[in-house]
Amino acid sequence: MNTVMSLKGRDFLTLLDFSTEEIFDLLALAGDLKAKQKAGMPYTPLAGKTMAMIFEKPSTRTRVSFEVGMIQLGGSALYLNSNDLQLGRGETIADTARVLSQYVDVIMIRTFAHQKVEELAEYASIPVINGLTDDDHPCQALADLLTIYEVKKTFQGVKLAYVGDGNNVANALLAAAAKVGMDVAIACPPGYEPKAAYVEAARQIGEKTGAAVTVTHDPLEAVAGADAIYTDVWTSMGQESESDERLQVFQPYQVNEALVKAAKPDYIFLHCLPAHRGEEVTAGVMDGPNSMVFEQAGNRLHAQKAILVSVL
Repeated sequence: MNTVMSLKGRDFLTLLDFSTEEIFDLLALAGDLKAKQKAGMPYTPLAGKTMAMIFEKPSTRTRVSFEVGMIQLGGSALYLNSNDLQLGRGETIADTARVLSQYVDVIMIRTFAHQKVEELAEYASIPVINGLTDDDHPCQALADLLTIYEVKKTFQGVKLAYVGDGNNVANALLAAAAKVGMDVAIACPPGYEPKAAYVEAARQIGEKTGAAVTVTHDPLEAVAGADAIYTDVWTSMGQESESDERLQVFQPYQVNEALVKAAKPDYIFLHCLPAHRGEEVTAGVMDGPNSMVFEQAGNRLHAQKAILVSVL
């Protein structure tokens, strides 16, 4: 079992921080850990280690997959929500980071502002893992790469289409796809594009890895010839007041039976969940034969275990 040695002690804030080789090594490790778990082979290299999980945004998959992953690796996980910790209100982020570093071995945080995670990482003397911010979702993107790789066996000549809101998941997928040399096309309504910094970074990386990076307002252009089609909810946590407006703006970006006809016949459908059938995706696509969403959700566990084993 080869852990990714170059990750030891490092933070995991965005896939932009890692080399192509490191990402491939993490994917190989995640595959090994998955095989071990499926075979019922115990593997507990993190015995005696504790992870603090800070949730300022609640989540089903992030909490369960990190907590279970840590337990399976022999460690323990501590759940802290915003009522337990007054991050940046009662105590400064810097002080929280320094205090937690005295008690635990790794911090996973899921919050709103990306800057908060960067500050936590700067002052913590232990690794900090980004469980999601408004800008990025690297653990999700790593699991997504694993899911695509398991089916397609390569990233070369593979096209990923993301249709919908240019949000944190879209940003993370741009970074992920560019790093592994996979073509990526994002289709979103005007004004809802991914962050320019991520698009620019992905294009520069793509020049080295051979990944073509496209951002368009035309869902058909993005999906044409795609090997994987990905979407996410139209209204993210904290945007509820925009919900009605978003429903109208995003309607032409629904992933439905008509749109997926433009993809390859053996395309896979991906969604980071929770899904709203009838909004960003039809039930027919979500629950159809091409859908890999639950395998994808399962891969969060294995991808995150690979991160934990490597940084600790």
